[in-house]
Amino acid sequence: MLPDHKAGPVPGASGISMPQTIGFLLLDNFTLISLASVIEPLRMANQLAGRELYRWYTLTQDGAPVRASDGLQVTPDVSITVPLSLDWVVVCGGVAPQHSVTREHAHWLQAQSRQLRRIGAICTGSWALARAGLLDHYEASIHWECLASMQEAFPNVTLTTRLFSIDRDRFTASGGTAPMDMMLNLIAHDHGHELSAGISEMFICERVRNEQDHQRVPLKHVLGTTQPKLLEIVALMESNLEEPIELDTLARYVNVSRRQLERLFQRYLHCSPSRYYLKLRLVRARQLLKQTSLSIIEVASVCGFVSTPHFSKCYREYFGVPPRGERSGSNVWYGRNASAATALQQGKIVAVEPASSEPMSSAMMSLMNAQGEPTFASVPLTR
Repeated sequence: MLPDHKAGPVPGASGISMPQTIGFLLLDNFTLISLASVIEPLRMANQLAGRELYRWYTLTQDGAPVRASDGLQVTPDVSITVPLSLDWVVVCGGVAPQHSVTREHAHWLQAQSRQLRRIGAICTGSWALARAGLLDHYEASIHWECLASMQEAFPNVTLTTRLFSIDRDRFTASGGTAPMDMMLNLIAHDHGHELSAGISEMFICERVRNEQDHQRVPLKHVLGTTQPKLLEIVALMESNLEEPIELDTLARYVNVSRRQLERLFQRYLHCSPSRYYLKLRLVRARQLLKQTSLSIIEVASVCGFVSTPHFSKCYREYFGVPPRGERSGSNVWYGRNASAATALQQGKIVAVEPASSEPMSSAMMSLMNAQGEPTFASVPLTR
């Protein structure tokens, strides 16, 4: 169960039977891989369900084509001035969001937020939501390159290093493929874990990551070049996880006192050196549990724990789930909910047509093209 302040994406979001309409706001220099990562799970959800669960439109400020960070030009469906009945909005950011977010973007997002069920961002799109004041007192994720600058610019936003964050009706993901993990979690919440798992199989995605997974943020990016001794100590820790080095020994290696070592960690990493070292070992243990067939005893040993019970205790305290539960996947916070859909009409797409003033959605066109696929309607959703 999530904490109260993070009670899931939207109360009562499960049991959805009408298609959810999503607007993807494309900022200049948005990252194409993030956009694909967030849209493709929606396309596959429709294909596997055999009906339009989600429809989407791409938008820009003036309706003109916009270039992605790789130079490819994308022609949007509409401009933000065209009235659309949207359930969600997702801001797609990329390079230099400080310069690509306009006053018009912020005003439009503020107006939309008063009507939407969900509002989110991917890659550096969180910057746009923060500028519009829509992330104040929310937890949010952003690509690690922008963590420091965004924290300075928007102190009321609670930034995390997680791959993605879902806090009430706000959802934000860092870049790359992290938006896919976030969307698979949202789809599982809306339409059940079986559909999410089916999408994962179609995309050869071996594991759906959840909110407990963090970005690998280079420490040198966080600290810059101002703390070379701290960087050296952390490098020593990372190189010695199986046989942890005593803190006094670490201090001697870099010619500082134990007290100086403690102060460095408290000031710049906001924890004790022993706590930081433990975190490195536990994060490594989690990777091994998820990605290898090593036994729990072997994982404990490789990560420097002298006993399995002590390892299990530390692991549960840090991640909120025991190692055995981590491996079995019982820590997934979105449970199965298959009450979302209506019965399929044999051989037909069950869809609700948009209002006549709205353009045909890309979702509907791709769904029509997918009718001949062997996986079409292969995941039956029941009430």
